[in-house]
Amino acid sequence: MQVIFHVGLHRTDEDRILKCLLKNRGDFAEDGAVVPPPGRYRKLIGQTVAALANAEAAPDAREILLEEILEGETADRLLLSNQNLFSLPKFAASGGMFYHKAVARIDQLKQLFPGDRIELFFALRNPATFLPALFDKVPLDEFSALTDGADPRDLRWSELVARLRTAHRDVPLTIWCNEDSPLIWAQIIREMAGVEPDRKIKGGFDLLGEIMSHEGMKRFRAYLKERPVMTEIQKRRVMVAFLDKYAREDAIEEELDLPGWTEALVDELSEIYEEDVFEIARMPGVNFIGL
Repeated sequence: MQVIFHVGLHRTDEDRILKCLLKNRGDFAEDGAVVPPPGRYRKLIGQTVAALANAEAAPDAREILLEEILEGETADRLLLSNQNLFSLPKFAASGGMFYHKAVARIDQLKQLFPGDRIELFFALRNPATFLPALFDKVPLDEFSALTDGADPRDLRWSELVARLRTAHRDVPLTIWCNEDSPLIWAQIIREMAGVEPDRKIKGGFDLLGEIMSHEGMKRFRAYLKERPVMTEIQKRRVMVAFLDKYAREDAIEEELDLPGWTEALVDELSEIYEEDVFEIARMPGVNFIGL
């Protein structure tokens, strides 16, 4: 069985992927891809993974888990989503790196699902916006406590990806930039479900609708209806064209309110991020979904 874990990351899709998967649950089930409700597995897997920090998995752990998660359904591909799998938000940038326990978490997942093919899906986000957004949601008084005093310019997503690839070469990674999500949303969902690239996805334009005006979305859908045969690349070009005219400025602009964070620092972090993403997209074993 294929076990697909969407692990976030924090402050990216905020469970929108899970909601979209659930919208398409019935269609995906016909292809053997099961999307269980999160109440069946999030707490259960979280508690089980925590227990594995001090003990090995019981021989029947997999069967017990699947009985609870599937409730009688048969799955060739199991789609799970939990942005806290690697850590709670307040530990996401601790230890001078992003998600320092990520490798150990995959070790534990392998113990829970022996013999299954595990795959990870997650979005990256520009640290210039990721770190302030993360800090806004954690019970910490000082920003330095979030990163254990590390300079934000020294934090690299490529270091996390390299760590995962080195320790778990048998675990494929599918990665994308959160900033691109509205334009590649349907492809992300299709690849998670393992369905054909032209499959219609319910909610495939949900994120686009969050950053485009109502009038723009109305015209965009009408444009697509008049041109039913379009490739994904062509659709993305159309999305960009409509966003140029109908984007909601209040939805795409982000206010950064951290002491000491200047415009120069934000620009520097953004440049570092672009270089980091360029490196990640070329790493072996990484399926990078880009524009």
